[in-house]
Amino acid sequence: MWAYIFGAICSNRARAPAACCRCDTEAMQEHLTKISRDRATTARMPVLILDQARWHVTPKFKVPDDITLMFLPPRTPELNRVENI
Repeated sequence: MWAYIFGAICSNRARAPAACCRCDTEAMQEHLTKISRDRATTARMPVLILDQARWHVTPKFKVPDDITLMFLPPRTPELNRVENI
C-alpha cells in the first residue's frame, strides 16, 4: 500500500496546511492554492522546495503569485530527505 502526502509547514503559526492522498497535477494545484489561502498575511513569501516530479513541473497549473518554487537538481535523492523515509 502506498501513501502520498503533500505537506508544508508555516513556522510563524506552527501550522501544517495541506495534505492529500494522490500525486497528480490536480492535487498539486490544490496544495498550492491551500498554502496561498492559509498563509498569514504578515508571513514572508513561502518557498516550496520540490523535486522534479512531473506533477511539480507541469505547465498545467498556476503557481500563486505569493509562492516561490525552488527545484532540487534532477537525480539527487540525497538532497530530498523524504526519499530516505
